[in-house]
Amino acid sequence: MSISPGAAPTRAADGPGATGPGSGTDRVRRGAWGTTWLLLTFMLVNFADKTVMGLAAGPIRDELGLTRGEFGTAQSSFFALFSLAALGVSFLTRRVRTTVLLLAMALLWSVAQLPMLLGAAGFGTLVATRVLLGAAEGPAAPVAVHHLHGWFGQKDRTLPTAVLMVGAAGGVAVSAPLLTVVIDVWGWRWAFGVVGLVGLVWAVCWQLRGEEGPLAPPLGRAASGGGDAPTVPYRRLLLSGTWLTAAFGAFAAYWLLSAGLTWAPDYLHEVSGLSLRQSGAVVTATAVGNAVVLLGHGLLARRASRKESSGRRASGLGGGLVMCVAAVAIAAFAEVDSVGVKIALMVGPMALTNVILTVSQTAVARITPSTQRGVVLGALAFVYALAGILSPLVTGRMVDSAATVPAGYHSAYLLMAGLVAVAGVCAVCFLRPERDAARLGVPETPPTAPLAH
Repeated sequence: MSISPGAAPTRAADGPGATGPGSGTDRVRRGAWGTTWLLLTFMLVNFADKTVMGLAAGPIRDELGLTRGEFGTAQSSFFALFSLAALGVSFLTRRVRTTVLLLAMALLWSVAQLPMLLGAAGFGTLVATRVLLGAAEGPAAPVAVHHLHGWFGQKDRTLPTAVLMVGAAGGVAVSAPLLTVVIDVWGWRWAFGVVGLVGLVWAVCWQLRGEEGPLAPPLGRAASGGGDAPTVPYRRLLLSGTWLTAAFGAFAAYWLLSAGLTWAPDYLHEVSGLSLRQSGAVVTATAVGNAVVLLGHGLLARRASRKESSGRRASGLGGGLVMCVAAVAIAAFAEVDSVGVKIALMVGPMALTNVILTVSQTAVARITPSTQRGVVLGALAFVYALAGILSPLVTGRMVDSAATVPAGYHSAYLLMAGLVAVAGVCAVCFLRPERDAARLGVPETPPTAPLAH
């Protein structure tokens, strides 16, 4: 299906009560989950892009003669425009269909990878392409979530949102072993080329199959408050306890995620003594653990959402408590010497940090009118993406300035544990989407009939 900026959302041809093969109900159900799988693939490619730098850290530093601090600066350059692009493009969701925005992002980030195939491309080209790549990928998650929520009602959103977030873990799990082989056989430059080509393939698939859901908000004057859709001043939304807590929780989780993508292979090699391939295998296992945690949480949350009394506790108390458990695991990771225990902590309890990424997205969507959802999710991405700038840079500088490499990483992981612990406590105390939605006068989005079963 071709797409255009002003295209109207696709809606079921038959009435909401129709059932059976070929009915509107069946078509919308297929469209909803078909879109979910396409966007999962979108996120897989997105995080494969981010994984390249961490997996190729050693070869890149050796060939270009970089210190860890300089390499951290290059990695942080990816986020130079990431936050601003996430916020800026989020405003376009009120004027341009998300199908078009997602296609444009995929094309841009694919093109940004290809210059690194040139043998003459050095540190300056690396930084420039990472800046462009970050600008193209910054809006990816909020726009994808906004698009996905156009297919699912409020009570049905947690599981598909969790599936979408699995793309972060899956992108690492799938790409780490494959890109490690590419780096070993053809060199680190071809790792950039491979993910760029895969992105182009996804863009072709999206151009053919991407479409809007039946709950997609209106565009233009209606999205600006000129129609029947309710609106809430952005100041009230962004200063609510739920939004502020969700933003800080996602910031803490993204700090750990960004540090892991950039420095985990180096840590496992330099501190734990693993080879490049062994480090890649651990990174893959960790990503699988992250995926299992996200899917498990999504299934539990979906079950809980069927019970009216459980929804209010699930977001704040549940999400906060698992982050506190993750914080303890991160601190233990920094203190123990056993490589086996470190790997077990990475694959298991440390992965619980990622739950807040799903919780924050669905909580923010709950308190926001659909016509404003893209902007408010973009503002959320603006905040948590700042961790992507700071985390690789701060971690690299801490390691470089420490007396030894292990001592520097020890301090860096204790800092991560502290951030996650504070975020967990805040979530327990202040993440209350149902209460804030009622205060802001935002009604719950009802499920579409096909998805209510």
